[in-house]
Amino acid sequence: MNIQNLNTYKTPPGFRGRSKITVQLWWLVQATLFKLSPQFMYAWRRFLLRIFDAKIGKNVIIRPSVKITYPWKLSIGDYAWVGDDVVLYTLGEIEIGAHAVISQKSYLCTGSHDYKSESFEIYAQKISIEKKCWLATDVYVAPGVTIGEGSVIGARSSVFKNVPKQKIGFGSPFKIIKNRI
Repeated sequence: MNIQNLNTYKTPPGFRGRSKITVQLWWLVQATLFKLSPQFMYAWRRFLLRIFDAKIGKNVIIRPSVKITYPWKLSIGDYAWVGDDVVLYTLGEIEIGAHAVISQKSYLCTGSHDYKSESFEIYAQKISIEKKCWLATDVYVAPGVTIGEGSVIGARSSVFKNVPKQKIGFGSPFKIIKNRI
């Protein structure tokens, strides 16, 4: 039985997508200029993210308490909202469509470790939140998941599988309860 032996762990070359210096610079900017900015300074936070190669659409609302691991792996469409205390764990890409809402305390997790691997290998898989979706309060989205256009994910749900477009549901694990339209 292979149980993790962490002294054999190695982050794969290029996994972060930028140099260690760039990563540290982003974390410093996020902890100060981003996090300490007044709530109404949405344009300022969009500017800071774009400096670090995030693809941010027009009039995107991102709260100052949002945490983003690697902004160069983030794409957010026009008029989308990202609420207080949201974590965008961008070990892999996260794509959020136009007019989508990611409500407070939600956690989009693109990466994890292989528990079967003795070296506890890390992996990342893209998350896509398509346009006009609403993730309500405290939603968890697992690596590799796509939430289809216009779907609504109820508060405190955990989503481990793709959700077709125009569905409404909730739960842990998430279950579809009806069509949105």
